[in-house]
Amino acid sequence: CGPQTLCFCKVLILLQPSDLSLSVCMSSRELFSPSQKYQLLVYHADSLFHDKEYRNAVSKYTMALQQKKALSKTSKVRPSTGNAASTPQSQCLPSEIEVKYKMAECYTMLKQDKDAIAILDGIPSRQRTPKINMMLANLYKKAGQERSSVTSYKEVLRQCPLALDAILGLLSLSVKGAEVASMTINIIQSIPNLDWLSVWIKAYAFVHTGDNTRAINTICSLEKKSLLRDNVDLLGSLADLYFRAGDNKNSILKFEQAQMLDPYLIKGMDVYGYLLAREGRLEDVENLGCRLFNISDQHAEPWVVSGCHSFYSKRYSRALYLGAKAIQLNSNSVQALLLKGAALRNMGRVQEAIIHFREAIRLAPCRLDCYEGLIECYLASNSIREAMVMANNVYKTLGANAQTLTLLATVCLEDPVTQEKAKTLLDKALTQRPDYIKAVVKKAELLSREQKYEDGIALLRNALANQSDCVLHRILGDFLVAVNEYQEAMDQYSIALSLDPNDQKSLEGLQKMEKEESPTDATQEEDVDDMEGSGEEGDLEGSDSEAAQWADQEQWFGMQ
Repeated sequence: CGPQTLCFCKVLILLQPSDLSLSVCMSSRELFSPSQKYQLLVYHADSLFHDKEYRNAVSKYTMALQQKKALSKTSKVRPSTGNAASTPQSQCLPSEIEVKYKMAECYTMLKQDKDAIAILDGIPSRQRTPKINMMLANLYKKAGQERSSVTSYKEVLRQCPLALDAILGLLSLSVKGAEVASMTINIIQSIPNLDWLSVWIKAYAFVHTGDNTRAINTICSLEKKSLLRDNVDLLGSLADLYFRAGDNKNSILKFEQAQMLDPYLIKGMDVYGYLLAREGRLEDVENLGCRLFNISDQHAEPWVVSGCHSFYSKRYSRALYLGAKAIQLNSNSVQALLLKGAALRNMGRVQEAIIHFREAIRLAPCRLDCYEGLIECYLASNSIREAMVMANNVYKTLGANAQTLTLLATVCLEDPVTQEKAKTLLDKALTQRPDYIKAVVKKAELLSREQKYEDGIALLRNALANQSDCVLHRILGDFLVAVNEYQEAMDQYSIALSLDPNDQKSLEGLQKMEKEESPTDATQEEDVDDMEGSGEEGDLEGSDSEAAQWADQEQWFGMQ
């Protein structure tokens, strides 16, 4: 049997990847040699893998390995990774190690990580390629076997010192940045224009320790270098860091820059969609979701973006479904877990939501929004003690910054005994960041309880001096109503609705004021009718200034 026979069977597999090719292969001992049968089994399994028939592919890869084992016993043929004595025919055989790697890929797609680890563990250490070690490292990390994961990542770096994913993997497992940098120092010194790599490692070391400010500053210094100017990956990282630091305005700006440079960008677009949805830009969120689905529906991001649109449109059941679909595509998608958790919480299924927020914390221990979601669940179920314990842990773990201070203050506000502590914490947060919206909102809530409306108005005006936010405008409207400044209150409600047309509270505030003004208009009309009926023209003429005043007021409220 020659090359023509083998090509004939390849054509059979391409035309019909089914038992047809295998029947021809297995039933004719004269037509195919044992090594060709091994090849055909691998080709058939490959076709099943690409058709996403992973269980069937595993079965055929297993048959191929059994055929290879029998072949090794009956001949001296060795795989292509063998010694120089290998025959030309043996060098054409698919590598047994490659077959095991593909089996592991099938198991990961089937979410059978233990089986994938078992297959790769069976490969001798000296025969493991960088991609095998990389897959093992990721699987160990997912399984919580951190020591084994670190060992595998280090082995990848030993073989490929510029493997950036391995560097990020080590940093995410709390390996010191200096230790990681020492593993790349030789390659940095031997290749020109590679000095940026040590700064890059330093930046992501800050990222994984939760030091967002220093991470932002370091990545900004990298971005200014001519070699890395307008780098999409760096812009995406900057956008994510601004988001973690609570600077949503700059986060959106960086995401937009990255999107302009790469219209097919998917990574990070789930966070971008979430930020747009929070700002009430639901039309932009819908357009973003459609664009991402046109790029690929096999990533979690398009489903998360569509889920954010549903969530902020108060369609929680649909948001729940879309979040679950995103998790199915990528079980490590933090944003998908947060979306599903938030939908479950708003549907009253708090205990299920808690499970999702805890998983998000496990995957992203430095992201504050994961803890915020969990604490909101505790507060929704009146578990103030658990919420306080979690808030204190976050404060100690991530440090005393404006965000952690505000989160702890949020929990303190729920207990009358800790109101003064909440006030102190919020004052500290606003000292660090006077423009931090969540701190301003909570401080305004505290001032409202104390009926210190003038102080609240001053606080909100100061916060709105350099930014515009729907919630702040709405709360300012509420405070202005409390001090009888109705016209400006309506103005603030209108601004809030222009920023977020779906903000129900602003709409309710505006409608309430319009209803309160209606009786005044009715009384005014009755008075005018009475005067017309009395024929006292002098009185009417004498009331020109008053009538003009009412006309101005009618025009302000849009009643003419």
